[in-house]
Amino acid sequence: MINKLRTACIATVALSAMAGHALAQYKDYPIQPVSFTHVHVHDKFWEPKMEVNANVTIPYTLQQCKLNGRVDNFLRAAGQLSGDKLSEFPFDDTDIYKVIEGASYAMQVKKNPKLDLYIDSLITIIGAAQEKDGYLYTFRTVKAAKPHDWIGSKRWEKEEVLSHELYNSGHLFEAAVAHYQATGKKTLLNIAIKNADLLVRDFGPGKVEEYPGHQIVEIGLSKMYRVTGNKKYLDLAKFFLDVRGPKGEAYNQADKRVVDQHTAVGHAVRAAYMYTGMADIAALTGDVKYLNAIDDIWGDVVDKKLYITGGIGATGAGEAFGDAYQLPNMSAYAETCAAIGNVYWNNRMFLLHGDSKYIDILERTLYNGLLSGVSLSGDRFFYPNPLASMFQHQRSAWFSCACCISNMTRFLPSVPGYVYAQNKNDLYVNLFMTSTSNIKLTSGNVNIEQTTDYPWNGKIDLTVTPAKAGNFTLRVRIPGWAKQEPVPGDLYSFNSSAKLPVTLMINGKTTTFTTEKGYAVLNRTWKKGDKVTLLLPMEVQKVLANSNVKDDRDRFAFEKGPIVYCLEGPDNKDSLVQNIMVSKNAEVKTAYNPNLLNGVDVITVSGVSTKRQLNSDSLIKTEQEVTAIPYYAWANRGPSEMTVWIPYESSAVKPKPAPTIASMSMVSSSLKNKRMYSAIKDQYEPADSKDTNYPYLHWWPKKNTTEFVQYDFDTEHTISSSSVYWFDDGPWGGCRIPASYKLLYKKGDQWVEVKTTKPYQNEKDKMNTVSFEPVKTTAIKMEIQLPVDNATGIHEWVIK
Repeated sequence: MINKLRTACIATVALSAMAGHALAQYKDYPIQPVSFTHVHVHDKFWEPKMEVNANVTIPYTLQQCKLNGRVDNFLRAAGQLSGDKLSEFPFDDTDIYKVIEGASYAMQVKKNPKLDLYIDSLITIIGAAQEKDGYLYTFRTVKAAKPHDWIGSKRWEKEEVLSHELYNSGHLFEAAVAHYQATGKKTLLNIAIKNADLLVRDFGPGKVEEYPGHQIVEIGLSKMYRVTGNKKYLDLAKFFLDVRGPKGEAYNQADKRVVDQHTAVGHAVRAAYMYTGMADIAALTGDVKYLNAIDDIWGDVVDKKLYITGGIGATGAGEAFGDAYQLPNMSAYAETCAAIGNVYWNNRMFLLHGDSKYIDILERTLYNGLLSGVSLSGDRFFYPNPLASMFQHQRSAWFSCACCISNMTRFLPSVPGYVYAQNKNDLYVNLFMTSTSNIKLTSGNVNIEQTTDYPWNGKIDLTVTPAKAGNFTLRVRIPGWAKQEPVPGDLYSFNSSAKLPVTLMINGKTTTFTTEKGYAVLNRTWKKGDKVTLLLPMEVQKVLANSNVKDDRDRFAFEKGPIVYCLEGPDNKDSLVQNIMVSKNAEVKTAYNPNLLNGVDVITVSGVSTKRQLNSDSLIKTEQEVTAIPYYAWANRGPSEMTVWIPYESSAVKPKPAPTIASMSMVSSSLKNKRMYSAIKDQYEPADSKDTNYPYLHWWPKKNTTEFVQYDFDTEHTISSSSVYWFDDGPWGGCRIPASYKLLYKKGDQWVEVKTTKPYQNEKDKMNTVSFEPVKTTAIKMEIQLPVDNATGIHEWVIK
C-alpha cells in the first residue's frame, strides 16, 4: 500500500510539473485544514474538556510556570531580577512559549481580556530577555557562575545533542504565529522574526552546519514562512533536515540522512516532530525524497510500533521507539508529547495524501493515548501513559520536566481544527463532533452544522447550507473501525470478522455511495437545508494483537467506536483487575452513566477472578461481573490497578497471590515510596532482571548507601530460607545487583544476623536463595549495600 501511495504521489508531482505547476510552486499542502476558529464545537464530549483547559489548565500552568522559575529565567536574563539561579532544564523557556500558544488559541475561541493582558506582560518580559542580535536563550544570557552542563562554551556548540537552543526557537516561532493570528498583535512575532533572522545569519552552507538535537524548529520555521512570506525561513528549515546525519545518533534520528531513514527509531517525540517537519517541507518544496522516507516510516510505526491507544514510544530508556512489536504494557512509555506529535504527523500525512487511514490513527490517538494525559479536573497529568498498572502510577500536579503539561494546554484548543479539511471544491469530514462551521469552497461559502452524540453513539447528522445552491463534493470519512479494521495493516484485528452495516442517508433516504481512500464520496448540487445522516456501527469489539506482540498474547482489549477501554480497580471486585480473565466469546453490555467520570459509556461482562493456592499450580476461579471504563478516564480516582489487555487464557492472567509468609506480611523499607512495597511480594517471577512488565522496588537514584527492606509477619514463624530476585536494568539503566547484602531476624528487641549454611548468592537473572539455620521470629530484614555508582532494585522476595 505504501509503495502504491508513493508511486501515486510521484506521478502526481510529475504530471503537475508537466503542466507547469510543480508541487514546489504550491503555497502549501494540496489539502488545507479548516481553521479551528471556523469550527465552533458545542458537544457534550469535547466542549467541556476545552472549557476545563481554558478555565483551569491554562491558568494553572501559568501559575506553575511562575512558581517553578520559568518566568524568573526571563527576568534574570533581562536583568530585572538579581542572581543566577535558574530552573532545572535549559528547555524550560518553552513551557512559557507553549502556554502562550495555548492561551492564544483559547482566546481565539473565546475572548479573555484578563488573560490577554497577562500574556502581554509575559511577552514584554520575553522581549527584554532577548539579546540585541535576536539571541533568546535564558540559560546562556544569565551567565550563571556554574552554567548548565548541557550548554557549550559558545552558542550552538552542543546543539546536535543537548543544548536545546533551536528547540526553544521552534516553540517560540509557533507561539508567535499563534499569538499574531489570534490577536493581530506583532509583539511576539517581532521577537520571533528577530530570532529567526539570527538563525538565518548563523546557520547554513558555509556557516554553522549543525542540526537541532531536539527537532521542532523545522515546524516553527515553516509556520514563520507561511506568515511572513520570507523564503529564507523555509530554506533554513530544509537545511536543518538536510544537514542531519549520517554520523549522529539514532537516539535523535541522526544516524542516517533523513531521506535515508525508513524505520522509526530513537526518542519518539523528537521523531514525531521531525516527521511532521519533513511533511511540511515535502508540501512546501515538493521534495519527493522526504515523502518517500516518511511514507515508509509511517508504515513501520503503524505495522509494528503503535499501541492500541495510539501511543508511540515503547521504552523509557531514551523515551524511545522499541524494536518491531516491542509493546510492553506496564512499562509502556507512550509519552503525552509523543501522542500530540503523532496527531500532528498524521494530520500532515492526510493533508499530503487525502487518505482516511491517517485520520484513523489521528482519531485513535486523540480519544485515547493523548486525552489520557490530562485529568478530568485539568490540573493533574501523566507524562508516560502505561497500558497496565499495579498502583505504581498516579497523576502528578507538576513535573520538573513539564513539557507534557504545557503541550496539553496548547493542543486542546486546536481540536476543532481537525474536524474538516478542503481541497478546492472537495470538503472532507474527518472527525465527528456537534459543531457549526463556515467553510469557503471554490463554489462559495458553505455552512455545515453537525449534530451527534459521538463517541457514545454512531449517528451523525450533517446539515449542509451553501450560500447559494451549487455543486461540490462532500467526502465523509468512514472510520476503519467501522469496517472491521482497527488500524491499517495487521498489527491489530477484531475478534469478530462479521461486517457491520454503515448506512448513509441524504434527506432521510438511504443512498448507495462509492468510497475513495476511505471516504464516502457525495457529489451533487447542494441546496440549503440538505441533510446527510451517517449511521456507524457502535457495537463493542474485542481487539486482538498480532501474535508477534508477546505482551498481548492470549489477551484482548475492548473497543467501542474510537474509544479503547480498560479495567480499573475502583469498578471491580476487591479493587483488583490483574487477576481477571474474560472469555473471548463473552457477551457484553453497555450503558451510559452520566454520574461516572463526567459521563461515560460503561461496559459490563461476566468473567472470573483468579487466585493462587499453596502447593498447587491450579488456580482458584470465582465468577464475577467485570466492568470496563474508557482508558482516557483512568487514574482520576487515585492509584489503582488497571489493564487495557484482558486475559482470556489462564497462562496470561496475573492471579491474586497465595497466602504465603511474605504475602501476609507488612512491608517497610528505607525507601519512602510505599507504592512500591507490594511489588516484592506479588508472586510474579520476572523473565529476567531487567523485566519491567510488573512492578519492582528500587532505590534509584541513590548509590553507595546502605538500605533495607523488612517483612513484619502476621504471626510468629519459623523460617530457614530467603530467595531474592534482583532488578538490574544494565547497561543503560541505573540499577545493578547490590555490592552485598545480609539477612537479620528480630530477636526480642534486637536484630541478629542469620547463620547461613551456604554463602549468599548474588547474581542477576535468577532467584538468589540463601539457606540458614532455622529461627523463630516475627520479622526479617534485608540490609543492602548499594553499588558505588548505581542503585539496586528488587523484583521479588520470598521467605520460607
